[in-house]
Amino acid sequence: MNWKKWYKECGLCPRECGVNRLEGQRGFCRQTAELKVARAALHMWEEPCISGTKGSGTVFFAGCHLGCVFCQNGQISREGRGKVISVIRLAEIFMELQAKGAHNINLVTPTHYVPQIIEALRISRKKGLHLPIVYNTGGFEKIDTLELLDGWIDVYLTDFKFMDVEISRRYAREEGYPFYAAKALEEMYRQTGEPEFDENGMMVRGIIARHMVLPGQAMDSRQIIDYLHETYGNRIYLSLMNQYTPFGNLEDFPELQSKVKKKVYNRLIQYALDKGVENAFIQEGATAEESFIPDFDGEGV
Repeated sequence: MNWKKWYKECGLCPRECGVNRLEGQRGFCRQTAELKVARAALHMWEEPCISGTKGSGTVFFAGCHLGCVFCQNGQISREGRGKVISVIRLAEIFMELQAKGAHNINLVTPTHYVPQIIEALRISRKKGLHLPIVYNTGGFEKIDTLELLDGWIDVYLTDFKFMDVEISRRYAREEGYPFYAAKALEEMYRQTGEPEFDENGMMVRGIIARHMVLPGQAMDSRQIIDYLHETYGNRIYLSLMNQYTPFGNLEDFPELQSKVKKKVYNRLIQYALDKGVENAFIQEGATAEESFIPDFDGEGV
């Protein structure tokens, strides 16, 4: 693959900025064609079938094409923290994570670097990379870009953030998010099919659809649970998350300046159970804490 051609008039994400990232221009994701990574290390805080006992080999990419106002990883999504590396170095990182015992390679916020990631996977597979590849995304994806990944990705760990277009517009400046997230999920399911696990209970193929509950938006959460279960039943896994933590400048969003109440979250769990959801992950304990967000200090890069 000639990865450079994809950056001349970038349209990798639904925003289709059309900028020439090869010449240093920056679109909504705030990144040029230079591959920038903020952290590459074993990560224990994903779903149990992803992190397991040894950790997920997580690679955090700088930048983000969605830009939610409540972003939990602002250091890399907004500030662009990270180190510029080559495709060859990225392939080496994959191999190093495998050598450390990672259960998988976990690509976090990868959309705006998909062509380079594919090239790095091609190189590392020739060198013996055999781990499942996890595509960890906010769900705001183009079908054309996902089709490039067919055959390269084993597990899609995707968000379904909003169903209501007004909520999407308010929090992500993008009313089309629900449409793109739904279409993306269709393509992801076409590629992976129903979930598969190894002898240790680690997911090696399939989809986990994450939804982080936001304060004051329980009705939207219910609509997302409805859609996912009515469309996919128990052929995908739902991950219902209560880890929302107020971050950044939220002066214009007073409703986001508090955490989700425990009783609200518990009611959503019960709602999912009543709907017939069987394959799901929930969070217990003090998950809405800054300590669950890694320090993007360049480890492993």
